[in-house]
Amino acid sequence: MGKKKDEKKKKDLKDKAPIEVVMAEIPQAITQAARSMRTSLSRDLLEAGLYAGQDGVMRALAEEDGLTPGALAQRLGVKAPTMTRTVGRMEAQGFVTRRADGADQRLTKVYLTDAGRNSLERIARSVEACTDQALAGFSGKQMRQLLKLLKAVDDNLKGSAGADVLEALSEDE
Repeated sequence: MGKKKDEKKKKDLKDKAPIEVVMAEIPQAITQAARSMRTSLSRDLLEAGLYAGQDGVMRALAEEDGLTPGALAQRLGVKAPTMTRTVGRMEAQGFVTRRADGADQRLTKVYLTDAGRNSLERIARSVEACTDQALAGFSGKQMRQLLKLLKAVDDNLKGSAGADVLEALSEDE
């Protein structure tokens, strides 16, 4: 019984850490969680012949096939040269093909191949398994709150009004 009380005291003290301590730990915690999630997902996708980041390209093309490399880069938040290299590698692997735009021959668009389309189910299963692992033990309410908070962090960093989400969350408590 004494051990449980000691563990509870430690948890209570940690939960009441000064806000400065909490704020100092947040960037590392977010970075590490994202890195761990990406590593877990990448490991599973590698078994299907996909490399880190390629799943995002394929999911974007599944939503809207025939995007330019620049549009893909913008959607996925990477630089255009990175996307050009990624598309080149994916084309060599047989997941995508590049074709000149029918209306404007100066534009090159990227399309999923049959092999790319066939990999979408595997990607979906891998993402679902990774998400299940990451959120094990979370309640539905906690998952929704986490999503709102992460979107607010992203909005704040992009300069948008993430404060609206934070205000709505504080009203929920």
